[in-house]
Amino acid sequence: MKETKKASDHKLTPQREAVFQVIREREDHPTASDIFEAARRRLPGISYATVYNSLRYLKEAGLVHEISFGDSASRYDRETERHDHAICDCCGKLVDFDLPEAAQLMQAAARKSRFKAQSVHLTLRGICPDCRDAS
Repeated sequence: MKETKKASDHKLTPQREAVFQVIREREDHPTASDIFEAARRRLPGISYATVYNSLRYLKEAGLVHEISFGDSASRYDRETERHDHAICDCCGKLVDFDLPEAAQLMQAAARKSRFKAQSVHLTLRGICPDCRDAS
């Protein structure tokens, strides 16, 4: 996994460091609530507001990526390089995948719509294998 920016390039407070480490150590894409619970185990006095402020800082610094899906809670991704996501409509599971052709397809869509693409990400929505097997 390649990082676009290093945490060592930024002066992180203990609170920001705790939030950053929670995200870096997880394989999934946690919500702010998930991050708060894990960060509180590291720093019992950390507040929800501090977690949100830390997430905003880390996102603006390019150290984490925020994934938003409409009205759902944002998820945070340790991988900041361009990649795509699949999300399960049943359980909410979110997984990374890389489909290089997606960028070409989205660029063609940008040309057709005459929009200037600022970012290109593919999101596949459907049913994950675990939920399919359970039904």
